Amino acid sequence: MARWHSAAVDDYVAINRANWDERAPAHADSPDYGFDRFINDPEYLSDVVRFDRTRLGDLTGLRAVHLQCHIGTDTVSLARLGATVSGLDFSAAALHEARRLATATGSSIDFRQAELYDAVEVFGREAFDLVYTGIGALVWLPDVARWARIVADLLRPGGRLFIREGHPMLFALDETASPPGLRYPYYETAEPVVFDEPGTYVQTETLFTQTRTHEWNHGLGETITALLAAEMRLTGLTEHDSVPWQALPGHMTRDETGEWRLTSHPERLAASYTLQAVKE
Repeated sequence: MARWHSAAVDDYVAINRANWDERAPAHADSPDYGFDRFINDPEYLSDVVRFDRTRLGDLTGLRAVHLQCHIGTDTVSLARLGATVSGLDFSAAALHEARRLATATGSSIDFRQAELYDAVEVFGREAFDLVYTGIGALVWLPDVARWARIVADLLRPGGRLFIREGHPMLFALDETASPPGLRYPYYETAEPVVFDEPGTYVQTETLFTQTRTHEWNHGLGETITALLAAEMRLTGLTEHDSVPWQALPGHMTRDETGEWRLTSHPERLAASYTLQAVKE
């Protein structure tokens, strides 16, 4: 369930952090994140990183930061590909699980707790060769132009941004309708869409009490324009007909890699995208 927020914007960071703090232990315990697979197989990679493996290329020796790293499965995967990795997240509970996974897998990762927009203060300017952001991150941020400037400030000249994200076309759909139809903004808005949902996107029997979130969509053109304005050069953009979770329940089928796409006519929906850009 969602509704428009008609008053002044509340403290979205505190509201969203409470939601993620409560869900982090359930996510770590869920088979969908695969902590046991990471621990038992030293070459195992998260589904999200494995999906883009060829696009990521050789990460050996690169200094990388994973922004909004949550419980660290993508972060550990980047380290397994040879990068020296830092992770940033605003949730102490999520970072507790991320550090637990890193310790159990023998991964040396520098995890820091801070809000995304404070990343430069935490790590310093031009500290990284690679900024990585996994799927489902940008919707928690109210200002994509400010995000792009943070990315550019974190990168050394010639450094690269790599992001896979849910497509704003998908995020504009009402997943509760049958068939799903347009309900939410495609473009960034001043006020958030406020959701009040009891569940989460992984298998869990946990009952949650922190159910409210504030979210923003960001049009693909807005995101690209923001990066260009931050003196980044676009080097790759691939739109995909799939996402790594069942975004439209009852209307999607899972393939052998764990990706979900429309059961009927998947070519009709841009469900996610992979974007790369280089700092000039």
